[in-house]
Amino acid sequence: MKKIDTLVSSVALAAALATPHAQAFDLFGRKDEAPLREGYTCCNFHYEDDWISDSNYGSLPFIPAGTPVKLKSYGRYRMHVDMDGKAMRIGQDYGRAQETLEQFAEKMIVTADPKAKIAKYPANVRAAIRQGQIVPGMTKEQTIIAVGYPQTDETVSLDAPIWNYWASSFAPYRVVWGKDGRIKAIHTDPVTESRMVYAKPE
Repeated sequence: MKKIDTLVSSVALAAALATPHAQAFDLFGRKDEAPLREGYTCCNFHYEDDWISDSNYGSLPFIPAGTPVKLKSYGRYRMHVDMDGKAMRIGQDYGRAQETLEQFAEKMIVTADPKAKIAKYPANVRAAIRQGQIVPGMTKEQTIIAVGYPQTDETVSLDAPIWNYWASSFAPYRVVWGKDGRIKAIHTDPVTESRMVYAKPE
């Protein structure tokens, strides 16, 4: 029995060492925890019940960028947070292979309130962000605040000329970047365009 216990412990240790720091579980379900964070939502976070996915489907309701958030604990590919007094979970449904949970946390929970940046943007950009939408001419920073980061399994680098997003699991849209680092075009179907692309009221 002692030999079996030693073998199980050795296997657990090897598995933990082979796993990224923020995702390291042993065979008993415990976890090597990455540093906890406190700050603000980097961008508009779309949610379903208490779940916020890295897909950030644009058709779902959203919590505005700049909402206070405190990371309470890590789970398996997820973070348990207090978001302006409400318990929520933020998780990696798709980008697990491209970044660790700690890296995911660092970009989703920022130390500087983005509302200070938003206040300096042009009026049409501010309006688009309030609606959770984008508009041609936006910078990458403005786009991320408005609709979040693109899924890292489909857009591995933010230097990519095209970012892939989803309004729902059946409604993709693609953001095409110009050489000036601003949105040149948005490719999608008419229904998704009306949902995700800001149009100034008449």
